[in-house]
Amino acid sequence: MKKLVAKGAASLALLSLSALPVLAQDAEAAPAVSPEVAYIFNTLLFLMGGFLVMWMAAGFAMLEAGLVRSKNVSMQCLKNITLYSIAGLMFWITGYNLMYTGVDGGFMGSFGPYSFDPVGGDALDTGYSTASDWFFQMVFVATAASIVSGTLAERIKLWPFLGFTVVLTGFIYPIAGSWQWGAGWLSEMGFSDFAGSTLVHSVGGWAALAGALILGARKGKYGSDGVVHPMPGSSMPLATLGTFILWLGWFGFNGASQLAMGTISDVTDISRIFANTNMAAAAGVVAVVVLTQVLYKKVDVTMALNGALAGLVSITAEPLAPSIWQAVFIGAIGGVIVVFTVPLLDKLKIDDVVGAIPVHLIAGIWGTLIVPLSNGDTSYVTQIIGIVAYGVFTFVISGIVWYALKAAVGIRVSDEEEALGLDKVEVGVEAYPEFGTGSQRL
Repeated sequence: MKKLVAKGAASLALLSLSALPVLAQDAEAAPAVSPEVAYIFNTLLFLMGGFLVMWMAAGFAMLEAGLVRSKNVSMQCLKNITLYSIAGLMFWITGYNLMYTGVDGGFMGSFGPYSFDPVGGDALDTGYSTASDWFFQMVFVATAASIVSGTLAERIKLWPFLGFTVVLTGFIYPIAGSWQWGAGWLSEMGFSDFAGSTLVHSVGGWAALAGALILGARKGKYGSDGVVHPMPGSSMPLATLGTFILWLGWFGFNGASQLAMGTISDVTDISRIFANTNMAAAAGVVAVVVLTQVLYKKVDVTMALNGALAGLVSITAEPLAPSIWQAVFIGAIGGVIVVFTVPLLDKLKIDDVVGAIPVHLIAGIWGTLIVPLSNGDTSYVTQIIGIVAYGVFTFVISGIVWYALKAAVGIRVSDEEEALGLDKVEVGVEAYPEFGTGSQRL
């Protein structure tokens, strides 16, 4: 989906509707609204969608806190609130302009901070408040960074991770996003990604994969004989809460990507997006529950949670066009991807603590690839070109940044620090002092 072009088209359409007389025979079918009313509703959509996606930051924090061991919970909480804050600052300093200003069919926009409307501004030519648009786009950036946080948990140093977050949120993500949502070269080719299966989720997944390969696995995760040693998370209730929060936030993620709420058709489409989004997530869960029972004779709750997220990621590239049955199919395949990709990564000795690579990278690729199933204006060839372009760019640049950080300051804690836990070593505040090493001092 070409976000800027869609916004402009919606705004012009609304202004045209308000300027033309409404014929009696058309009055009931397409009542016109004033530019002021359209402006208010469009802005409201961005703000509501924005705070729902912002709430996803809490979802990622709780999901990661539940899936890491007790000795690393405080670190994950610290990383998530800090990366969200860095994303906001970097997207204002230069990210938004790199993504949206002056791309014009090219590969990136311009550098520099973003300027908001003046106080009391009423510029109706945009069709929405520019600050609401910036806020909605900004919260997407933080989502991409959260994906990296979960994959590399329990063994990465705090400050190198935050340094990478600066580069990812300020440069890598905005430049990649400009290719499609900023009316860049992929948009000109006809590539389609409605709400970010690739632009957000796969970009975060590729960055996470590069980091995982360079960082290495947690000590003791993989035995020399090929045995995988499970490292159970600290709290399944927290992980489940995080998943439900993410599920709720996704309605803002996908629904508000309609980018307009000033007409009956827009509101109807937003409702359809909500329904498809929910059905895909539900199908992802059910597919995982059935498949793990058949394969392992037990149902893995962490797989079920990631099945929901994989269904959500899968439908994100095109949540509007599919029928309900297509949405169910797309989401279910996302769940199947989780069941088979998690053990595959273990065979390759790629340690992904929370399963973010199967959920966000692989399911994101699937969701983007299958868009032409329901959207006849796209092609599989163009979708593949976009998937490959995003993969190569993000993986290569992320790898260079990770290697540079490794050479300059090191990115991994020592074996002793890893054994003690990052809460004690780098944060100084244990999440559960009554049950951890802190209990010995009480």
